Amino acid sequence: MRLRNKPWAKDKIAAYPQYVVPNPEQHKGKWSELFGNNNPIHIEIGTGKGQFITGMAKANPHINYIGIELYESVIVSALDKLIENDLPNLRLLNVNAKDLTGFFAGGEVERIYLNFSDPWPKKRHEKRRLTYRSFLELYEQILVDEGEIHFKTDNQGLFEYSLVSFSQYGLLLTYVSLDLHQSDFVGNIMTEYEEKFAAKGNRIYRCEVKYRAKNR
Repeated sequence: MRLRNKPWAKDKIAAYPQYVVPNPEQHKGKWSELFGNNNPIHIEIGTGKGQFITGMAKANPHINYIGIELYESVIVSALDKLIENDLPNLRLLNVNAKDLTGFFAGGEVERIYLNFSDPWPKKRHEKRRLTYRSFLELYEQILVDEGEIHFKTDNQGLFEYSLVSFSQYGLLLTYVSLDLHQSDFVGNIMTEYEEKFAAKGNRIYRCEVKYRAKNR
């Protein structure tokens, strides 16, 4: 993805700390205090311009959402949507997902969304894929027992790779669609990429997996 430089983005992000949380490590284990309730927390890794996470927050006011996006020039678009809608159950983080355990305590997150992640198709870049084993280990550290991952992509290769990765890690597949927009799935909220790819006739793949219950 080629990013258009927005030199003003950093200042705009800093101007809205009520939406893009500064120093998120200070809220580790205490996100319920920031939201002012004990509702479940769902996070999206790679939230992009924010269409999905904003739509989810509107549709599910009883769930707290956190959108994570590394690039300042992208997250400002999500910020604009949040400014416009002022959703009390949505916050954004301008951080690297590799540092998730620095921002969330064990069992603090109920669900993770991965939408149209970079496929990193070259074998030498396999470890960068967000469904690679090391990321699955990372997610498990912050998710509740039997926490979930919901995954969407238009990239067949990445989808097939991810199903294998999930299986090898021991995750349980609870839903799969090889053509989401032709399925009977209800309540799908599209990302900007999804709208673009679907308009071109690309097939959209989706699955839901959950971690096995930990031995107690």
